[in-house]
Amino acid sequence: MKKFICGRIKAVYYSLKGALCLIKTEHSIQAQLFFSFLFVLAGLYFEISKLEWMFQILAISLVLSTESLNTAIEKILDLIHPDYNKKVGFIKDISAGAVFFAFIFALFTALMIYLPKLL
Repeated sequence: MKKFICGRIKAVYYSLKGALCLIKTEHSIQAQLFFSFLFVLAGLYFEISKLEWMFQILAISLVLSTESLNTAIEKILDLIHPDYNKKVGFIKDISAGAVFFAFIFALFTALMIYLPKLL
């Protein structure tokens, strides 16, 4: 049992280390965290419902998670094949496309929450 708990503590430590690494080094994550903060402030200002908070947090988490995975994929590909390669570029484009889909979901979520409050 002690080994299990120590393993979970280490896992949380490495997860936090990875998150801080992303925040310190990746401009896209920094920008998305900034906009996430603005939407949290907007949620507080407009006093959005619990359901709206749930969808907003889901959208923010989805964008940050897919951007993090996209960054990991790009770093792995750069390590494996540092020179330009058409196939590597194609894989990176697909990975970026996943972030785009998450962004579209977040955009529609924000519009559904805030557009009625602004009109």
